[in-house]
Amino acid sequence: MKTEDFNYELPESLIAQTPLKNRDESRLMVLDKITGEIEHKHFYDVIDYLEEGDVLVLNDTKVMPARLFGIKEETGSHIEILMLKELEADSWECLVRPAKRIDVGTTVDFGNGILKAQCIAIAEEGIRVFKFYYRGIFYEILDKLGEMPLPPYIHEKLADKDRYQTVYAKEVGSAAAPTAGLHFTKELLEKIEAKGVKIEYVTLHVGLGTFRPVTVENVLEHQMHSEYYVMKESTAEVLNEAKKNGNMIISVGTTSTRVLETVMSRYGKFEACSGWTNIFIYPGYKFKAIDYLITNFHLPKSTLIMLVSALAGRENILNAYSEAVKERYRFFSFGDAMLIK
Repeated sequence: MKTEDFNYELPESLIAQTPLKNRDESRLMVLDKITGEIEHKHFYDVIDYLEEGDVLVLNDTKVMPARLFGIKEETGSHIEILMLKELEADSWECLVRPAKRIDVGTTVDFGNGILKAQCIAIAEEGIRVFKFYYRGIFYEILDKLGEMPLPPYIHEKLADKDRYQTVYAKEVGSAAAPTAGLHFTKELLEKIEAKGVKIEYVTLHVGLGTFRPVTVENVLEHQMHSEYYVMKESTAEVLNEAKKNGNMIISVGTTSTRVLETVMSRYGKFEACSGWTNIFIYPGYKFKAIDYLITNFHLPKSTLIMLVSALAGRENILNAYSEAVKERYRFFSFGDAMLIK
């Protein structure tokens, strides 16, 4: 299976640079995974595809202002750090630019001494492990010094940093937003719940595993990085009951999907648990947990387009993406949405 098999042509003008004024007014492409049939809707129409007793599963992770700009103490050169994953108290895996300037022992100063980070280990792919030093509350300092880690294809300044958070974001720890959830408003979620649909939350802290590009020619050679997840007992009970009763489980985003499929693959049922997952879903994978998927339009040759291709079929997905380009849908993080049913 070749990475090139998941490529498609996308005009740069269709990459959404800013969020819409109203979250739920984005467009929604509805794709039937069996027939390949396509409908064109708006996101607020998603409620029409949900039935009483179904379970909508969202990722309640909260994005950290994880991009920091500092000064290398030894030379005064400028260093950019993207915090990815906490390994233990105050020690984080980070992407660094330029990585070649950072050796073990290098110290980077942020905010004139308010926060300092010393490199304590060098890992693969430009990753460095930093120990952070500060006085006060770490996340308050991050809020003061850090910036939202917008993807590199977004060049516009984000006017309101809350627009890169879901309205239900709760558990701090992500280096990127679970973007499928950005379309939901509190009002829409209330309407969905009023219809008798159950809303449950899992947590997956989005890190390198989700957004690292695939650089190998053969898909099977790609190595996913692990990300931390949590499923609560109450959520597991609701999901198991839905499975037993034949109700649909609708996953919001590829991150929620990876939690649900990880748990079901490991235990054969939904179970309260937490840990690390590096599950890599590509065509040939047999889904065990989810029935429907709400997702955005993903980058060419990414692990995310491979995941949706596993669910709906590569030809159906590439045809849908071709239709989305023709109909001038907005792509990627601040773009439009797709419901695969």
